[in-house]
Amino acid sequence: MSVSARDREILRALAGQLAEAAAAESHRRTAELWRRLNTLDSVRPMVWINEICWHEMNVDDELTCRCEDPFLRNREEAMRRTLYQWRHLPADMVVDDFLPCPVAYTESDYGIRMNPVPSTQAYGSRDYLSVIRDESDVGKILLPSVSAEPDETARRMELLGGLMGDLLPVRRWGIASPPRSTWDVLIEFYGIQELYEDMFDRPQLVHQAIDRMTQAVLHRHEQYETLGLLELNNVNCRVGTGGLGYTGELPAADFDGEHVRMKDCWGGQMAQIFSEVSPAMHDEFALQYELRLMERFGLNYYGCCEPLHKKVHLLHRIPRLRKVSMSPFVNWREGAEAIGRRYVYSAKPNPAVLASDRWDGERARRDLREILQATKGCHVEIILKDIHTVRNQPQRLWEWARIAMEEVRSFAGG
Repeated sequence: MSVSARDREILRALAGQLAEAAAAESHRRTAELWRRLNTLDSVRPMVWINEICWHEMNVDDELTCRCEDPFLRNREEAMRRTLYQWRHLPADMVVDDFLPCPVAYTESDYGIRMNPVPSTQAYGSRDYLSVIRDESDVGKILLPSVSAEPDETARRMELLGGLMGDLLPVRRWGIASPPRSTWDVLIEFYGIQELYEDMFDRPQLVHQAIDRMTQAVLHRHEQYETLGLLELNNVNCRVGTGGLGYTGELPAADFDGEHVRMKDCWGGQMAQIFSEVSPAMHDEFALQYELRLMERFGLNYYGCCEPLHKKVHLLHRIPRLRKVSMSPFVNWREGAEAIGRRYVYSAKPNPAVLASDRWDGERARRDLREILQATKGCHVEIILKDIHTVRNQPQRLWEWARIAMEEVRSFAGG
């Protein structure tokens, strides 16, 4: 439990800065705007930025971590990133008035082992060789085991509370993320080329594999629920691949105030690997399995990078669906016509504008205006994500955030 004087000094300084940032009146107004959006009573389009290339963001050592203790260094990193985003690219972010203390737990994997192709890249995509080629390989997928570690959680709470609790309250923080996409997990073992061929040549094998992975992913989340590890995500939490989850519709009416269940939370799924798959095959090999997870949740988000503008009719089957992702690869207007005001239109501008040889802010502005005009009349959130590079010019992202807020406020005012 001993903490060096240096670590203590670093964390207390950051906690003080966070307390000051969290005191801003704007957070309450922004949270209410998110709440209204998520209730399909939006005031204006909302803007949020995540999945940032943090390794290119450091300016004046704002993101340089200095704590020696590994756990405290992890907390330091989270605090520095929050402060950095609030200072430079806040958009419609909210800063919490507490310090989250992550619960401690251990869990096993899915038994089967990935076979990555060697790479010298520190960041970016990876190739994997297929390790599922017949029914015996499907049998290698195991149901994961999860164990809570309440003593370690209590130690963390005592540690952080003693360090910074007088500056910001420390709150136990559980697992707020929905289950991982079943296909995001499975494709690492199956292989893209192999999957596309097998959906035609060996469909039964694909069904067996996704059925087993669905069981495994759901089993993991059921254990989170049983062990009391879940956290309500109807607050300042990312929902699926979209924006913040503020809503008064969660938790469920019979929530006891303590034990969080899946039905008290936002859930969601995606099938990014099905971008070039027909609606019928998307339904057969993805959605019918994803429904087994999403039916357990109080509200749902669907999609990520896969273009869904021609598949929205399939999504009407999802219980309590509230948000639908519209990736950079959709027809914005066609997506808007399909979604209407039935769901939140979760628009994903193309982050490639940040990676060009020369930064072009006017192009970014035109891209945003195109989305806003195409989605007029919809409930809209604009989510900039998958930011792999800004060419080591973080100011590009700062400028994008400023432009985006100008555009949504002007659009709402017009």
